[in-house]
Formats: sequence, structure tokens, C-alpha cells
Amino acid sequence: MPVAAITDYTFADVDLERAALEQAGCRLDARRCTDTAELIDLTAEADVVITQFARLDATVIGAMKRARVIARYGIGVDNVDLDAARAKGIPVCNVPDYCIDEVADHTLAMVLDLTRRVAQTSDGVHAGAWKLPVAIEQMRSLRDLTVGIVGFGRIGREVARRLAAFKPTILIYDPVVRPADISAAGFVPVRREELLQSSDLITLHCPSTASTKRMINADSLAACKRGVLLVNLARGDLIDTAALVEALGSGQVGAAALDVCDPEPIPRDHPLLAMPQVVITPHVASVSPRAVKALRDGVVASALRALRREPQLNIVNGVPATAAAAAKT
Repeated sequence: MPVAAITDYTFADVDLERAALEQAGCRLDARRCTDTAELIDLTAEADVVITQFARLDATVIGAMKRARVIARYGIGVDNVDLDAARAKGIPVCNVPDYCIDEVADHTLAMVLDLTRRVAQTSDGVHAGAWKLPVAIEQMRSLRDLTVGIVGFGRIGREVARRLAAFKPTILIYDPVVRPADISAAGFVPVRREELLQSSDLITLHCPSTASTKRMINADSLAACKRGVLLVNLARGDLIDTAALVEALGSGQVGAAALDVCDPEPIPRDHPLLAMPQVVITPHVASVSPRAVKALRDGVVASALRALRREPQLNIVNGVPATAAAAAKT
């Protein structure tokens, strides 16, 4: 009997996955692994590997003897060593479109919070202060601002469409999208340097790669307008956290809204948590009942294709779909 392994999950249970896989004649072993040894023990003989946040590095993948697919609960796959999986002919698949509207909506909520200081003002009222907690100059109208969006993929495009209704100037930086396509969508394509220098608010919607990690650092923040507002719902390691803390302390960054952090979860004594101008949510921008079901259904679909030796969809590590369908020994 084939075996499917779930390395970790944040749902209350995996009954949905278990029912679908057992119906297909597959035994499910679901755990919440915390270290390399546990991951190897779980996945070495698995035919299907499903993961959420567990680190599947070259050591773990190198020990896999039967895996036909690694399917991730999510869009980003930075917790999986894609090169190691490709070298073994194991396709890595994501679920690329399950939460586009949720993340775009959450981004808009974060943007509006930073410009209108909703959470900070509410906290003050709850503490007994019936007054504006910030200077009037910090209460902003989006129509007066220039917003820079880094990344013009599915989520970045939806964020831009939502923001357009508020009438800011919208700049887009994405080196893999043709400037003509950005212009055709009604926005302004710019170089990274121009976005940093011209934006009053910057929101990040790009993957974590070797070229984007720590893209927001001491140098890039110094190039921004003083008091720039920063939003990150993509990946925590896009930002050098120490540099952000320093910039917030100096006023170079006026406020920040984060759904992802580096490290994550954020330690309880982290300086960001003591800053009233910082809004943090616990990596939940993607969540809604519809989105969570679509995510889990998408991962199950990848698992079932592997069990049936059918070509995979949404392969992100370059393994050909035909090779992905080939039997493993």
C-alpha cells in the first residue's frame, strides 16, 4: 500500500486529506515534525510528501527513496530545496491561486490601517484616551500618495486593482513582467530605484528568492522617502528585520504592517512588538473558509495525481510533467 506523509499542518485535523487518500488506497501518516531526524523518519519511504512550513532541505530530500511528488500547502515554496528535489526527479507542486483575493483584501486592510492609523487609534480609545494618538500629518489620504508595488503577479495585480479605486499614483516594479503589460493594465512601470525613491508607501508581493531576500535593507530603506510606510504580506525574509527596527526607531520608516516576519513566529520580546506604529498579524492573510478548503483540495489533487502516475500541474522546480508521472523505484 502506498504511503502519503504530511510533515506539518496548522489545521485542526487532516480528516479531509485522510478520507481522500484512503479512498484511493493510500495510507496517511500525518505528524508535526520539528527537526531533520523526524522528517527523514517520516518521508524516507513515503510515496507522497505533503508539507506546510517544515524545512525540506537537501538532507531530508536526499533520504527520500520513493517520493513521486512534494506538494506544499501554499504558494511559496522557499521551505523546500528545489534543486535537490529536481536532482532526484521529484516534482515540487504548489497551489498558486487559492488565496489571491484574501491576500489582496488583507493588503488593502493593512494599507488603510497605516494611512488612517485605525488599530493604533482603537488601542488608545480602549486605554481611555479619546483622542488622535498621532500627529495630524500622519493621517494620510491615499489619493495624495504614491504607492509602490513590488511584484506584479496574481496578488500584486489584484492589490493594484483594489488600490486604484482610492486614486493614488501606483508604481510597479517587477523585472519579469514587460513594462508594456504594466502600462496596459493602467499602472506605471518603474525601476527598483525609482520605486524606492518615489513611493510614500511600499507593499511587497514577490517570492523569496536569492535575488529578493533582504531586498529591504539598510541601504534600500535609506534610499526611501523619510517616513515611508511599509507593508509586507509576502515573505518575512524579504526584509532585514534589524534594519527595519532601526529605521522605525529613527523615523525613516513611519510605520509598518506585517503579516510575515523574520524570524517567524516573532519572539515575544522582539522590539517590533513594543512599537505602536507597527501592525502585525500572524501569517493569516490567506485565510478564509473557502481559501483553506481550496488549499487542501489542491494539495490532495497533487497527491492523487502522483498515486495514479498522472502528469502533475503547478510544478515549480522544473521537473517535466511527463517525468513526474514516471514510476519511482
